[in-house]
Amino acid sequence: MSTSSNSNNSSTPARPLCLIPGPVEMSETVLQAHSTPATAHTDPKFVEAFGQVIEMMREVVVTKTAQPFVIAGSGTLGWDQTAANLLEAGDKALVLSNGYFGEGLADCLETYGANVTRMRSEPGDRQKLAQVAQALRATKYKLVTISQVDTSTGVLGDVKGVAEIVREHSPDTLVVVDGVCATAAERLYFDAWGVDVVITASQKALGCPPGVSVVVVSQKALGVLKARQTPVPAYYVNWNRWLPIMRSYEDRAVKYFATPCVQTIFALNTSLKEMLANGGMESVFAAHEKTSARVKAAVASWGLKTVAVAPEVSATAMTAIWLPETIQAADLLPKLKARGVVAAAGILAGNAQRYFRLGHMGITATQSSNGYVDTMLKAVGDALEECGYSAASGRSSPPRL
Repeated sequence: MSTSSNSNNSSTPARPLCLIPGPVEMSETVLQAHSTPATAHTDPKFVEAFGQVIEMMREVVVTKTAQPFVIAGSGTLGWDQTAANLLEAGDKALVLSNGYFGEGLADCLETYGANVTRMRSEPGDRQKLAQVAQALRATKYKLVTISQVDTSTGVLGDVKGVAEIVREHSPDTLVVVDGVCATAAERLYFDAWGVDVVITASQKALGCPPGVSVVVVSQKALGVLKARQTPVPAYYVNWNRWLPIMRSYEDRAVKYFATPCVQTIFALNTSLKEMLANGGMESVFAAHEKTSARVKAAVASWGLKTVAVAPEVSATAMTAIWLPETIQAADLLPKLKARGVVAAAGILAGNAQRYFRLGHMGITATQSSNGYVDTMLKAVGDALEECGYSAASGRSSPPRL
């Protein structure tokens, strides 16, 4: 990693590192793949790359039979895909909301006419499985949604536990996972856990530029689509239109509905190949867990606390950190950027300036030789000190003039 010296004679990156919870840093080979010349979506090289992406996405979520949908759009488009295709007006949905993005998903489901029950957790915590079981016994839901990582809080949802509860108490209910900030970082075993939908996107742990919406759908969920009593109330996100496209490209044949994002698919293909090359997903999961442990240990050494209230509810892809009372995110973030690290403020209503968020997924976790984590942790410690906070004693002191 190239560096340059600042006025304090410490090394900072030649450009600020994007260490927010997505978009993330990308490898040079991914960037090169994204910079290829204009290429027709009918070009054999693209057809092969697209088919490989569809196949590799099954490896990422650990499924043999589920159907990936890989289309141009953001992670939020995955919400629309899921709601439009699997819900009909009046269907009941249970949303396990652990923050801003759980609330957004609930809003999206309601837009498509769903009758949504929001089971909210306290900030920094997640729902107890007994609560979920009680709700499932009381009401028949078409689907249950869970954010595997809510980016606003860094809370890790218990996907395995929730899926087990659903199978026990309401086996017809679909399990929908918002994995935008989790897929390819947090452990998820689609088939073994009984998941029906995983919603994700290219710009986080998949290690690619923004622009690709990925939704992986079980055969059970496709059966629900087929059994609809009313037409899908959408055009672009209608899986009935996209399913022949996905199957055709996987068979290495061209079929057209809407133009795919060619260069971003090339980049995603490269990123997935790099990710899976050395030990597959088990190696990827382990690297993220090791990196997360380093970051959490640093937070403790600074005398600070994560927004997630306990280790078992803490994401490995990112960390949200409460600031000392004397410091706001607006004070800290410019000092971090001056040290070559771009971090994110909070986004919880009423608390946005009280905490900040670090992303440590993708190559930041899996390619430790790049030194990004070292740079990030040193920058945070030094920036806190510049804000007048004594990390060693865990207390605030007057700012240096």
